[in-house]
Amino acid sequence: MDSINTTDTPENKLHFLDYWRIVRMRKALILTVFFLVVITTTLFTKFVLQPQYASMVCIEVNRSRSAVSVTGGGNMGIGYDPYWIQTEFRKIESRSILDPVIEKLEFKGMVGLTKILAKQAGEEQWDKETTYLYLSRLVKVQPARNTSLIEIWVRNSDRLLAAKIANAIADSYKESRINEWRDEHAPGLKSLEEQVEAQTAQIKQAESNLATMRAEFGISEIQDNPYVSTTLETETIRSLAISRAEQARNYTEDSQIFAGLKKLTRDELRTGLTAAYPRQLDPVVSTLSSEWTEAEQKVTALKESLGEQNPEFKTAKALLERTQQQLDSKIDGLLAGLQQRVANEKASVQDYDQQIDTATKARNQKLIKTQAYPIAKNELESSRRQRDDLRFRVSTMRAEYDQPLQSIVVVRDQATPSPANKPVSPNVMLNIVLGVIVGLIVGIGLAFFIEYLDTSVKTIDDVERALQAPVLGVIPQHVGNLMELGADSPHAEAYRVLRTQVLFSRKDDKLKTLSVLSGGAGEGKSTTLFNLATIFAQSGDRVLVIDSDLRRPSIHKLMHVENTNGLTSVLLKQKSLEEVIQHTKIPSLDFIPSGKLPSSSMGILSSPQMKQLIQDVKGRYDFVFFDSPPLLGVSDASILASEMDMVLQVIQYRRYPQPMTIRAKQTILKVGGNLLGIVLNNINVSQDQNYYYYSGYYEYATGKENTVVKLSDAAPKVEIKQKY
Repeated sequence: MDSINTTDTPENKLHFLDYWRIVRMRKALILTVFFLVVITTTLFTKFVLQPQYASMVCIEVNRSRSAVSVTGGGNMGIGYDPYWIQTEFRKIESRSILDPVIEKLEFKGMVGLTKILAKQAGEEQWDKETTYLYLSRLVKVQPARNTSLIEIWVRNSDRLLAAKIANAIADSYKESRINEWRDEHAPGLKSLEEQVEAQTAQIKQAESNLATMRAEFGISEIQDNPYVSTTLETETIRSLAISRAEQARNYTEDSQIFAGLKKLTRDELRTGLTAAYPRQLDPVVSTLSSEWTEAEQKVTALKESLGEQNPEFKTAKALLERTQQQLDSKIDGLLAGLQQRVANEKASVQDYDQQIDTATKARNQKLIKTQAYPIAKNELESSRRQRDDLRFRVSTMRAEYDQPLQSIVVVRDQATPSPANKPVSPNVMLNIVLGVIVGLIVGIGLAFFIEYLDTSVKTIDDVERALQAPVLGVIPQHVGNLMELGADSPHAEAYRVLRTQVLFSRKDDKLKTLSVLSGGAGEGKSTTLFNLATIFAQSGDRVLVIDSDLRRPSIHKLMHVENTNGLTSVLLKQKSLEEVIQHTKIPSLDFIPSGKLPSSSMGILSSPQMKQLIQDVKGRYDFVFFDSPPLLGVSDASILASEMDMVLQVIQYRRYPQPMTIRAKQTILKVGGNLLGIVLNNINVSQDQNYYYYSGYYEYATGKENTVVKLSDAAPKVEIKQKY
């Protein structure tokens, strides 16, 4: 017998509809897991998780000044540090801050804090290490955007305890920053105080040295400034220089006048002395000069008018001579006095030069001798100014150190345990939504995982790819007894399609015997065989059904007949063939039950009587259907497969793994069975989209979309559906 093989192997590619098919097929599992997760999440949130309250304290943090610098530049050079605020977060969450909080609440504010936290976690008592680890998980530190404010959040089931912990953390952090400031500034403050002491000792020594120099140089208290004495000498020198300059000016003028007068004649002197030397001129000289001029003019006039012999002329001439004699005497005296004056002024200038030179030398000698005193005094004043500056800075730092700056950490908003505070967790709605999402993910994931583990036959492609055999029919779920349901049953169309495929696959009209086999039990081979035989009989063929399953016969139950006499009776020659054939309500359908079960069915089925029986029934009927036990586990089905003209293999949808169905098919081929093809049984065509087109007959036959076509109509009208 020839076996039928398919040459084209369908590609194993997943489409979106394949995923949707898995969801629809596993929807019961998905919904179960989904509701379990949602219900568990809801119950766990409502009854297991404790409500958690959040308390927040807001603090402002500022960078403290750096250590004290002698030059006062301790605050210089501090640029923007983006990691500083993150560092403060870690400090707040560190043990150096939380350990004092535990001690404070344990012994002062809240006795038994470790025991309270332990009971909240379901334990009796904790040590300090465990308490710190648990407390660090309750604390969350976060910044306020674009500010130097820090929010310290504490979550706990006790709103009062959460507020106390938050406030205690803020106080502990503030105290830590103050102590850090003190530790940072203490070395600088000590250094400043030591410098003040050293500077004071140095000043005392400088004052002692200065007093010794004052006594040595003879500087009085009034003349504490060494430049006082030298200033007096300088003023004397300046006064001498002024007097000398005035005397030198007079000497220059008088010497120039005297030299000019010596160049004049006697007559020029008599007439021009007043104009040439007006300084300190005797008024008598001016009067005599005027009288002499008038007398001379009168004599000249009388001489011309009266002559020299005139007594009046002589009188005027005698007066002229007497006036001239007096004037010359005065002129000679004046010239002598002027000459002496010039000599005196010259001597005075020389004397002033000598005095100035002497005073200058004395002053310079004193300055050279006392120049160390002002240097020492300037150094003393500089040391005093430095000491005063250091003292001021020490006093300022001491005041800050004894009472540190409170602006380093400022608590803006303290945590208050308001009864109106709502718990921040658990968020029931969020947890339920997450439960819904997780439930769907887990359900769908589990469905796909089970689908991945499921190696059973699921689609026609699985059959054709694994078994290399065509699928002749697709049988839906919940198929009943077609003999009782009648020819108009919706399920009958599936078997009509199968009958058509069998007839087209039969290569010879002499092939009449047919057996429906399966790899394992419960795949529906007996129901498929009986309904297929019913369809053949309803189509007008004379059909005989023989229950050759001598292990667990079941067709007599479908027929509602007794199983007393049957196949075994004929093979054991206890009854004739005519005596065991039973007629059904379908005229063209007969039935032979299995009869009493023998001790060894293999010997009976492989006996010559069985072969003879097969030949006899083939001569009486158009088709003979033999029911058989499963292929795997017993050998009866293999014997029948070798004797049958045609064999169909039934595979139940999603029941047995593919290797089992492949082994069943190989068994049929090894014994020489003529395998026409595969029948997929018990398929949920309403859920599996792979069988949508195979399920078209179902809607068509039930009249959901179009008019039902009755097979009994003499002239049937074929209506083409929109989807088929």
